Amino acid sequence: TSPFAWLRTRFYYLLIRLYFDQEFSIEEFTRGAKQAFSVVSKLLSQRKLDLLEELVSAEVLQVLKEKISLLPDSHRDALAADIDAIMYTTEGDVRIYYDDDGRKFVSILMCFWYLNGANLPDEVPDQAKVFQIVFGDENTKEKKHLLTANYEFQREFTEGAKPDWTITRIEHPRLLE
Repeated sequence: TSPFAWLRTRFYYLLIRLYFDQEFSIEEFTRGAKQAFSVVSKLLSQRKLDLLEELVSAEVLQVLKEKISLLPDSHRDALAADIDAIMYTTEGDVRIYYDDDGRKFVSILMCFWYLNGANLPDEVPDQAKVFQIVFGDENTKEKKHLLTANYEFQREFTEGAKPDWTITRIEHPRLLE
C-alpha cells in the first residue's frame, strides 16, 4: 500500500469514529470481515445461496446465482476459505458517501489471500498463473493454491437504519468471472 493510500484510509477511519460510530475499530472490523468472508465463501462453494440473503446485497446475490451455476466443480471448491487458511488481509478502498435522499453510507473493500487445496489446473481460464505451494515430502505431497478475493462491505449510518454490514461486491479473480 502506498503511504498516501495508508494515510487516506486512516483519515477515513477517524471520520467514521468522529461522525458515525465512536466505537469503530478497524481491527475489530477486520476480524468480523474475515469471519464473514470465510462463511460466505464456503456457502458459495456449497451452492447454498439462499443462506446468503441476510449477508449479501440482492444485486450481488442475483449475479452470484448466475455465475455459480456455470462454474466447474474445481473452481467452486476453490472459492471456500477456512478462516485458518487466510494468510493475509488488508483493507483496500474506504468510502463515505451520501445518496440523493440524504442517507449516509460507509463502504470498506477488504482484500484476502487464502490457501485452498482444490484441484485446479495449472493454467486457469484467463491463462494467468495461480501461485502453488507444495507441503510435505515426495510421498505426502499436498498442493495448495494461494488465491485472492475482494469483498466490499457497506453499512448505512442513517438514523434508524439497521447496524449491519452488507457485502456489496464479491470478486474471486480467475475463479468467479
